[in-house]
Amino acid sequence: MLGSPTRRSLRLVAAVVALGAVAALTACSGAGSDGNGGTASPKPSASSRPSPSPTPDPIADLTLQQRVGLLFLVGTPATGADPATLDAVTNRAVRGVFLAGRSRAGTAATAQLVAQFTGIAPATGDNGIPLVVATDQEGGQVQVLRGPGFSEIPSAVDQGTTDPGALEASARTWGAELKSAGVTMNLAPVADLVGSPEQAGANPPIGGYDREYGYDPDTIVAHAGAVATGMRASGVEPVIKHFPGLGRVTANTDTATDVVDTAVTADSPDVDVFRRLLPTTGAVMMSNAVYQNIDPSGPAVFSSAIVTDLLRKQLGFRGLIVTDDLSATAQLKAWAPADRAILAVRAGCDQLLVSADPSVAAEMIDAVVAHAQGDPAFAKQVDAAARRIATARKS
Repeated sequence: MLGSPTRRSLRLVAAVVALGAVAALTACSGAGSDGNGGTASPKPSASSRPSPSPTPDPIADLTLQQRVGLLFLVGTPATGADPATLDAVTNRAVRGVFLAGRSRAGTAATAQLVAQFTGIAPATGDNGIPLVVATDQEGGQVQVLRGPGFSEIPSAVDQGTTDPGALEASARTWGAELKSAGVTMNLAPVADLVGSPEQAGANPPIGGYDREYGYDPDTIVAHAGAVATGMRASGVEPVIKHFPGLGRVTANTDTATDVVDTAVTADSPDVDVFRRLLPTTGAVMMSNAVYQNIDPSGPAVFSSAIVTDLLRKQLGFRGLIVTDDLSATAQLKAWAPADRAILAVRAGCDQLLVSADPSVAAEMIDAVVAHAQGDPAFAKQVDAAARRIATARKS
């Protein structure tokens, strides 16, 4: 039998009082505490959390002329300053110089030459983007800088017989020598796959100069990777070359026209060598040959299918894409200098090398500026390239 209404009311009141006492006791003893007896701070809401500061755009304060100037590497003899190169740096905001030819003057004289350019090329923009100075210091027959302070670097064929650890240590030394002379980028190592010593004899641009590190992918990756790693450790940016591979052609694009590769495909071992080497470098140089099995429509340097679709998208490369010489190579003579520069940018290249004939640099630079002024899509490509270059130089 249930109790009377009065008793039920009393029991309800007692229960309410008891619950209130427990709640008060809990509050006093630290419910909602941090586990150590203290009161925990309330968790901030998503809207109250501070947002990360946006990364400043390294080219935001640059004029179009300055942005285009970042894209060019203009050559000068390693023995003296070419007037056309001085003009490009002084009057067209070029912030890349390439030491070409051969010099036996040594590190001190090279540093004096570099100082002529750095003296007239202050860091560009509020973010301080410096001038880059590049050269070809592969070794063997392709070594621009020699003399006091520079090592005599063996050919890649000989380097390929060295233990990779020892080769990396040597590359650190070679890189330090370049850095002491003011050189900050080396267009090396070569990553082209030449199939055998016999094939090397029929391959003028690579095998003909002993520029191959070996005749199988693993040897090339181990030794070219060691050189690239050693250079980077010394503060010199290596540029692996010549994508997607120049080890199977039978003519040299510097001296011959209509050089066509009929062997390399998008998934060939030649391309895979580059894929494996990408983590060792921040820059890759394009080949000037035509690749029949990838894009037969024109030289690789003008091919968005090779530059953008294959290297940038399929292989996932995020660094700088550099052209081979656009100024005097026989393979590109069918195109006017202005068109060469525009086509290379349109394909997705970042850094345009005008090394052998700096007299055409002004025409190329002016053409890129004018094209960007009239074509918003092209202007965005210029901006993207300049931004990658600015970011790389400040890192």
